[in-house]
Amino acid sequence: MRKINLFGASGHAKVIIDIIERNGFEVGYIFDDNTEVENFMGRKVHSVYNLELLNANPIIISIGDNKVRKAIHDKFKLNLAPPLVHPSAIISPSVSIGNGTVIMPNAVVNAAVNIGKNCIINTAAVVEHDCVVHDYVHMSPKASLAGGVTIKEGTHVGINATIIQSVCIGLWSTIGAGAVVLDDIPDCCTAVGIPAKPIKFH
Repeated sequence: MRKINLFGASGHAKVIIDIIERNGFEVGYIFDDNTEVENFMGRKVHSVYNLELLNANPIIISIGDNKVRKAIHDKFKLNLAPPLVHPSAIISPSVSIGNGTVIMPNAVVNAAVNIGKNCIINTAAVVEHDCVVHDYVHMSPKASLAGGVTIKEGTHVGINATIIQSVCIGLWSTIGAGAVVLDDIPDCCTAVGIPAKPIKFH
């Protein structure tokens, strides 16, 4: 039975453990920098580790924060696990999905979609045909992309947000919960509302 390591003992990791087990795999080592977390869901947590231990099995970075996932991957150059997909998700056979990406229960990813590495496609999210979702993106529960949308690296699409067809969302931006995006959104901003408008840049 294949084992998969996790980096991050978080609420997000609980769902990933469920996906690992539902796919017939086994949880390997769990790592977390917080020395106060010694056990997680009945499993030992390693706060002292080295590259050999980290890469003893393929790994998923089980942390919801996009910047933290990228920082960990860049620091350790981890051996990422192949994409993890919950059995209830519907994934077109023409989809491309990068390593380290997790697709949660009841998500739908339709034809000719390209999803990068270390992404989170959360519960009941919808990614329609011909979308491009770059590395380190987090699509929250029930977020929906119409056809031909591009989401650039590191962006967080909030819960129940809707993005119409052919829109491009810039790098490391945040789309607020429930927002409706009708136009392109620039890099490094937070956009909220109906229709969504940038309210701050960072």
